[in-house]
Amino acid sequence: MIPSLRQIKFSHFSAKASKRGVLRRTNTRLNTTTSTQSSENPEAKALVYAANGEPKEVLRFCILAIIRNTFVLNRMKSCFINLEKPLNFPQDLPHLVHKHRLAPLTSETIYLRFIASPLNPSDFNQIEGVYPIRPLFNKELDTEDQVAVAGNEGLAEIIAVGKDVEGLKIGDWAVMAKSGFGTWRTHAVAKPVDVIRIEPNCIDVIKAATITVNIATAYRMLKDFVKLQEGDFIIQNGANSGVGQAVIQLAKAWGINTINIVRNRPNFDELKLRLESLGGNLPNLKTYVLNEDDFGKKYLNKEQFVGEQGADRVRLALNCVGGEVATINSGYYVTYGSMGRKPIRISASLLIFRNLHFVGFWMAKWKETHSKKEYREMLDDLIALINQGKLEVSSVQETNWGGESDLKKSLTQFHEVLDKAYPNSHGVKQILRFQ
Repeated sequence: MIPSLRQIKFSHFSAKASKRGVLRRTNTRLNTTTSTQSSENPEAKALVYAANGEPKEVLRFCILAIIRNTFVLNRMKSCFINLEKPLNFPQDLPHLVHKHRLAPLTSETIYLRFIASPLNPSDFNQIEGVYPIRPLFNKELDTEDQVAVAGNEGLAEIIAVGKDVEGLKIGDWAVMAKSGFGTWRTHAVAKPVDVIRIEPNCIDVIKAATITVNIATAYRMLKDFVKLQEGDFIIQNGANSGVGQAVIQLAKAWGINTINIVRNRPNFDELKLRLESLGGNLPNLKTYVLNEDDFGKKYLNKEQFVGEQGADRVRLALNCVGGEVATINSGYYVTYGSMGRKPIRISASLLIFRNLHFVGFWMAKWKETHSKKEYREMLDDLIALINQGKLEVSSVQETNWGGESDLKKSLTQFHEVLDKAYPNSHGVKQILRFQ
């Protein structure tokens, strides 16, 4: 009888594997934090694509058979299983359902069981082929075509460790060291360089799964360009975005005032109260929230408003929309997105007389150019702020996924999540909680 993941001990592996020294032997059962399938042949699942395009048209569903001996022995032949009535995304589009084994664990690799992964706009950009980082398309999943696994951010648990791996152990939590790994799946084989370890249960699962993109972007932009001091001001547009909300909270924790611009909308008053609650209005700390229309009507220009609040102390402007520049004196104007798809208009006078520095920021590039030690220090700082109650994630909606034995039900379930997240999440982050 082949045990389930919950039942597997390393002592269950074959004598041949033991002689090869591939696995560390232990009498402790694998630690899990969420339920796993109880079938004798549990299956891992992944969402893959063989070509760039509209996510609803190119995503495919992949099943990975996890059979005890195939952790170390290559004995299982891959096969295709066609659904009798293929589910469509959205119009009768057949989906590839492919069953295969995970690659054998080596002395230098680890097995990951993903716990949760968000659906971020950059994930969809990557699937569409317009994101600068392209995932590696290959046949590592034994597919007929070269495929890539979707998703860049997520939280995983280490469930098996090769004998030569150092600094990682079974039960550790891990986040991705770089973009492009592929996190929309229940299990994966990885190398230690692919992950950053975090202490298990150090924070809530959803916070851990969403800490490395939006929250990390906000942290780095506030830290890396200007040495901000208590009482300084920053100004940002897109303040209701995931990054914008993190900026407000981090600024509050560090005693920095914020001027927050959002696009006009019917529920502006409700949004304003929510964003102000993230920051707070105290005698020595202000969180201003204005919509673009009122900002233009009430004040002749941004300089007037900024000037009334202390222009000399507005040191940093954060832009994710494009278009008109928020005027500040002798500081940095950091662009990290272009949701409005409008070019940034920069006059010569801004460069000459105000000594503004226009730069861009991309979290994925930061990860590539900085050490794991620096990454680890940032995560430790963010985790501490979360545990102090100073940092919350933006609105999320969780969907349990991956535990269904009914293929059509799993596909339908993911289709519903995709509809909520793409092309617009409407302020609510969709999270896959893997079963």
